[in-house]
Amino acid sequence: MAQMGRPRSFDRDEAIRQAMFLFWQHGFESTSLALLKARLGNGITAPSFYAAFGSKEALFEEVVDCYLSSYGQVNDCLWDDELRPFDAIEQALRASAKMQTDPGHPSGCLIALSVNTCSPSNEHIRTLLATQRQRTRSGFLRCVVRAKEAGELAADTDARALAQTFHSFETGLSTEARDGATGEELDAAVTAALKVWERFTTKAA
Repeated sequence: MAQMGRPRSFDRDEAIRQAMFLFWQHGFESTSLALLKARLGNGITAPSFYAAFGSKEALFEEVVDCYLSSYGQVNDCLWDDELRPFDAIEQALRASAKMQTDPGHPSGCLIALSVNTCSPSNEHIRTLLATQRQRTRSGFLRCVVRAKEAGELAADTDARALAQTFHSFETGLSTEARDGATGEELDAAVTAALKVWERFTTKAA
């Protein structure tokens, strides 16, 4: 009896990585189904695409997970309690600047760039991206709160405002990287941005 079902002619994990680079470069809406079918594996049919991933939206969700478990790990240090809060923030920003200008993949941050190319008609995708940005924002806030509790920052420091300052800066790195800024230029910008921290430090720290 002939084997039933659709034999996979491509590596699914590799296909997700290929899709990640396409979404990263072009954004969610500009990455068409036709482009995905042409680039994944050695080219797949629409039935094969839907059998493998369900939909373009479902594939994008897997792409986001893939990104966060690889390139997006630059921010994991924000939850590392063994690092001093300032060191964690510095490490995240410098690693992010380096990653976003790496010539081995599209420039910028997939999460930050995708939201700018996603219309209200794809609200579920916008919500997915907003959730991930909020997680990173919370990581910066966690560091600032830890610093206040340790006496490294003045007691009257507006923790939320300072955290948003660093998160906004990191988000802005994507635009700079996409416009052609080099890793060295963005690293210098990180050095300048980190001086904001000094305005809130206590003399004891």
